Amino acid sequence: MRKILKQVVLCACFCAGCWTWGVVADRQKLNDELIRLHVVAKSDSQEDQAVKLRVRDAVIESISEDLSKITDIDLAKQYIREKLPQIQQVANDTLRALGCDETAIATLREEVFDTRIYDTFTLPAGVYDALRITIGEGQGKNWWCVVFPTLCVPATSEGFEYVAAGAGFPDTLTGALEGEEGYEIRFYLLDLLGRLEGYFFKG
Repeated sequence: MRKILKQVVLCACFCAGCWTWGVVADRQKLNDELIRLHVVAKSDSQEDQAVKLRVRDAVIESISEDLSKITDIDLAKQYIREKLPQIQQVANDTLRALGCDETAIATLREEVFDTRIYDTFTLPAGVYDALRITIGEGQGKNWWCVVFPTLCVPATSEGFEYVAAGAGFPDTLTGALEGEEGYEIRFYLLDLLGRLEGYFFKG
């Protein structure tokens, strides 16, 4: 009886270890395979917030077609780094066209993000690579999503699942991000790991 109990305990520990390792692997997948888009407005005024969205649209339009043809995260980062001057120019041209005197600055860097709920999925908190567009003093509310892979474009859960599968996301990670029943604990742990990363992040 004692031998059987020992085997059951060992089996349970092994299963728990595999499950925990899977959560850590999912967290690392998010860190390694996503590039966020972070657009920061000059201020919280209604006008500056509207300008922020116009800049967002122009930047997305200028790079989305090229990024949609890229499947490797390193190539996506390389593309964005090389395009930073053009991306910044697009943002500033948009500001000029809107009659704004402010200047936008485009950078690619690691940033700490809080948990973010979108229409079809939720991204846990954590440290992510981000294409950041800062308008003027950058003191206003910001807008962020995922520029690579283009997870924020699909308007349906089916579209999100298609893009996530193309990015190599396992079903467990996709289910957690979509809030499927049975994956609530997994998402909670993904979010907790991300918050710990953010707490110790030295940017």
